[in-house]
Amino acid sequence: MVKLSVIVPFYNVQTYAPDTLRSLRANARADFEFILVDDCATDGTPEILERAERDLPGAVYVRHEKNGGLATARNTGLDAARGEYLTFLDGDDWLAPGYYEQLLASIEDLGCDFVRTDHVQCTGRARTIHRVPHGLRNVVMNPRDVILPADRSTSVDYAYAWAGIYHRRLADQGLLHFTHGLRTAEDRPWIWKLHREASSFAVVGLLGVFYRRGVASSLTQIGDVRQLDFIRAFDQVIEETAQDRDAADLLPKAVRTYCAIISHHLGNIERFEPTVARKLRSMSAAAMKRMPQDVLKEALDSMDYERAARLRRLKRRPVTEVAA
Repeated sequence: MVKLSVIVPFYNVQTYAPDTLRSLRANARADFEFILVDDCATDGTPEILERAERDLPGAVYVRHEKNGGLATARNTGLDAARGEYLTFLDGDDWLAPGYYEQLLASIEDLGCDFVRTDHVQCTGRARTIHRVPHGLRNVVMNPRDVILPADRSTSVDYAYAWAGIYHRRLADQGLLHFTHGLRTAEDRPWIWKLHREASSFAVVGLLGVFYRRGVASSLTQIGDVRQLDFIRAFDQVIEETAQDRDAADLLPKAVRTYCAIISHHLGNIERFEPTVARKLRSMSAAAMKRMPQDVLKEALDSMDYERAARLRRLKRRPVTEVAA
């Protein structure tokens, strides 16, 4: 019986993959498996993973014939996983030794559907602790109850899939798979669905995941058209939340978050290629017109002047180009 499956997508991370794999070795246990998903890498990553398949205890190597993106690679790993519990790691991040044993013990002790954890963000030599925006620790709660308030950061805004552990019953209920093909913001519809539909969760003060920021190949650093998938991701959040039994309460949070992300991208528009920047403005304007207008008005009225003014100007913009 496999106790824990760890799903690790890799794409063109030959510089960082050895550190990731060494940290997995320092977390190996006879009843753990590591699903190493090669998302059709074009550098030396496949050779590194082929060696790991032989040398890393519990390694299972899966290779995509075509690059599908992070969401699709995670889904491949989920489909191959056999564990009673599941978790994720990205192919350029790493772990503290023995972390997964502690993480597994925490969810077994609490007996809930999923557990969320803090993490360490690493930018160059700098290390910063990022905490789940939820004060209560080691207390099992209904995840629906912590989505709100709309005007503060909550657990649905801490969308990192690798910052936690999940019982297999969530996969059996269809709550762990990601929206196929999303190239960025794939965690957003995923975390919202998890909080709306799972029965129980808890947050624990356990540090052990080291998240590497500033990687040149990361989509967070690249201003190309793939970044615009955040619009498809948040459209899904709005659409699914609008069908929820508590839509009237939850939609203001979803709409306000969507607007904040649009404003963030507009505020950093110079990092996008010119054609992508034009598309960002046009697609964002169209997205605002699709939102429930009464909820949108309340969201804009609640935001600071600079962000609200930027978004109101965008909303008045005629939609001349809308592309997927």
